[in-house]
Amino acid sequence: MLSIIGKATSINVRKVLWTCAELDLPFTRRDWQDGDAALNPNRMVPVLVDGDFSLWESHAICRYLCNRFDGGALLPSTARPQARALVEQWMDWQASELNTAWRYAFMALVRNNPAYRDPVQIEAGIAAWHRHIGLLDAQLGATCAYAAGDAFSLADVVLALSVNRWRMTPMARPDYPHVAAWYARLATRPGFIAWCDNGVA
Repeated sequence: MLSIIGKATSINVRKVLWTCAELDLPFTRRDWQDGDAALNPNRMVPVLVDGDFSLWESHAICRYLCNRFDGGALLPSTARPQARALVEQWMDWQASELNTAWRYAFMALVRNNPAYRDPVQIEAGIAAWHRHIGLLDAQLGATCAYAAGDAFSLADVVLALSVNRWRMTPMARPDYPHVAAWYARLATRPGFIAWCDNGVA
């Protein structure tokens, strides 16, 4: 039985939980405990425990689960290097570019963190966040389907969680029709319902 460590409200934990749902994998989940530092010295979640093997970093965990449990529908095999690279490209963009763009505005507007109170940086963060969602909108307009092409993939899992956060943050938003249509296409997936569009930003 797989064990997932981390609060179910964490956006990065929810990436793993949704991936498990897509792969129909049974798992147990528990919150982080002080003794878990031996599993991840960064003291960050999620952490996956699979027997005597442990792994941290959400995208690494999602990739591992697909590789370990025949998840070629979510992450193409190395026999299809270009299709796989496109999925991983959009996953990495979510982690490095999109997440960086929304961090300041989210911490100010949703978390109400007193360290994030500069109105100039808040406005700059909102603008950067919208610009990045606009890039995703253009990609979805080109594919007319999903982030990495015509099939649902891990890229859509991680991106949808960021878009959910964007949609739930109290701010004015541009109209991005391709993002809206894509988000609606995801609405019937049980993993999306349970772990993305579930009222948690």
